[in-house]
Amino acid sequence: MLVGLFSLSLLPPALVAVIYKDGGGTAFIQAFVLSLFLGFMLWYPNRRHKKDLRTREGFLLVVLFWGVLGSIGAVPFIFSSQPDLSITDSFFESFSALTTTGATVIVGLDSLPKAILFYRHLLQWLGGMGIIVLAVAILPVLGIGGMQLYRAEMPGPVKDSKMTPRIAETAKALWYIYFLLTVACAFSYWVAGMNVFDAICHSFSTIAIGGFSTYDASIGHFDSTAINMVCVVFLLIAALNFSLHFAAFTRRGINLRVYFKDAEFKVLIIVQLVLTAICFATLYHSGIYDSPEEAFDYALFQAVSISTTAGFGTESFHMWPLFLPMLLIFSSFIGGCGGSTAGGIKVMRMILLLKQGSRELKRLVHPRAMFSIRIGNKVLPERVIDAVWGFFSAYALVFVICMLALMAMGMDNITAFSATAACLNNLGPGLGEVASNYASINDGSKWILLLAMLFGRLEVFTLLVLFTPTFWRN
Repeated sequence: MLVGLFSLSLLPPALVAVIYKDGGGTAFIQAFVLSLFLGFMLWYPNRRHKKDLRTREGFLLVVLFWGVLGSIGAVPFIFSSQPDLSITDSFFESFSALTTTGATVIVGLDSLPKAILFYRHLLQWLGGMGIIVLAVAILPVLGIGGMQLYRAEMPGPVKDSKMTPRIAETAKALWYIYFLLTVACAFSYWVAGMNVFDAICHSFSTIAIGGFSTYDASIGHFDSTAINMVCVVFLLIAALNFSLHFAAFTRRGINLRVYFKDAEFKVLIIVQLVLTAICFATLYHSGIYDSPEEAFDYALFQAVSISTTAGFGTESFHMWPLFLPMLLIFSSFIGGCGGSTAGGIKVMRMILLLKQGSRELKRLVHPRAMFSIRIGNKVLPERVIDAVWGFFSAYALVFVICMLALMAMGMDNITAFSATAACLNNLGPGLGEVASNYASINDGSKWILLLAMLFGRLEVFTLLVLFTPTFWRN
């Protein structure tokens, strides 16, 4: 049913091809027929089989959501003659879009058919929504997601520990928030100077924190401070936990105090301010830009874009003094808040890792003392701290294995490090060979990075659990 439903997403790009007469619609009609047929063939023999989902099926379903739909999403790229992509490149582009990574193998976006450009952004938008529902509604039920575990006031819509109709209600509410933010973002881009097509496409990739653009020069193509500021504002909104948006805009009215009470929100804003200040000071003193205003514009945009794992560009940030690109790549490990469309380890986990480190230092001085870790007024159970450490160690292990595998494929160390970070954190642009695009790396490296995208998007454990013997035992 999911494959059949997903096939409907192939019709809007075909309509765009008709409107712009760019000849790119045939591939989408062929892909629509194929995926609809495939979905029907999978559904028809099993249509009478009804059973309650257990946790194990939940894990499998979540992984298959990205695995199967990413594969189906590659079909239009395979069928399309422009761009003429190999099967590996088609899969890489599709998974990069759906996981909102934003790494691309396509060169020459400016001359592509509008249908293909629209489709890439639509995939990111759908993937972004999938992430929100996954992080806020599904993973808490499976027992491994939920940043709700770490909240002082539980502002999120899900407080149940079992599959109930409430998940459907939650998903619907999140859809409304996500859709309204997209409309507001598109309108703002249009007012700032984009044409309608570019405004819609960039609103899709901004709210999804994906980073795809309709131009090779990304947001820098427009050379507009107003457009840069619109992008920064909506990236920050999308990097917040959607549970906060849900809690702030309830039927009882608007309550913005919810944001300022949230520890994760405050830390995210502090991180952005510090990064922007460092980038601005370095750029201003290096004399790369003519005026302080220009230096600040570039510093603010790139700091927010890279640290929230969007990966939009107004400037080739890899050409800056090397300290800054490395700083920004490392900042993408923090990413956005839990329950947002951003990638990375997430702000809340970083807060807990710092608090745990601080507690261990205190224990060295006072071995017999009992120290608890709090978020707001809430004391967190030890299980949560253990889970965060487990996640961090698994994340680090996946990172090291992927990076070493890329180096074994012949990639230089800077490219291997930044490409792994960019894909595992769902960031997109890296340094070295992958600073602009991923077209020049070999096919083996692309498949490794595709797997890294999935690990990053599925919060590592969700995918890792499928490789354990315990999962498959009855």
